Amino acid sequence: MSDRTQQETEFLAIVTSDPDIAAMLAAMRTFDAPDLWLVSGLLFQTVWNTLEGRPRGHGILDHDLFYFDPDTSEEAEDHWIKRAATHFAFARREVQLRNQARVHLWYPEKFGTPYPQLHSSCDGVRQFLMPACMVAVRPQSDGRLELFAPLGLDDVFDRLIRPNPLWQGPPRQRYLEKAARYMRDWPSVRFASEEAA
Repeated sequence: MSDRTQQETEFLAIVTSDPDIAAMLAAMRTFDAPDLWLVSGLLFQTVWNTLEGRPRGHGILDHDLFYFDPDTSEEAEDHWIKRAATHFAFARREVQLRNQARVHLWYPEKFGTPYPQLHSSCDGVRQFLMPACMVAVRPQSDGRLELFAPLGLDDVFDRLIRPNPLWQGPPRQRYLEKAARYMRDWPSVRFASEEAA
């Protein structure tokens, strides 16, 4: 008997019916990066494509994988990135693998704003700019999928864009740029201003 909500069941049914996602999840079973999750765009944008009746893969730019390795050296991350390039070479789009243990080391210089030191891949998901993006899945040893959506799935299915309430002051320009792209590529997406959120 499943303890998943109807919304969680529907979300997983949509994403696993997509061949690109199914292939990624299958390959993740034999890729041993620690705390490995498939995250964000490939997932929620696949749901949006289904809800809008758009072609498979519409608007999806890449496949994001998070892992968490306490070794924060660039060399260690490069090792995993090179392995991922071979292991996931079948993917139709670029696969971006990022060690969440390292983000706080490079984020402030790249984006001009502080970033907390994370303790897991799920911590990285909690830092996404908007709740609709805050989704991740990974295969479990029993064949089931684990779903992580710390703020639920309402914003995904409602196609609502609003700031992440768990992160005070996400970079405004990046937030607005992503919001504009999402509303362009998926016209049913609604924008909630920071004040209304």
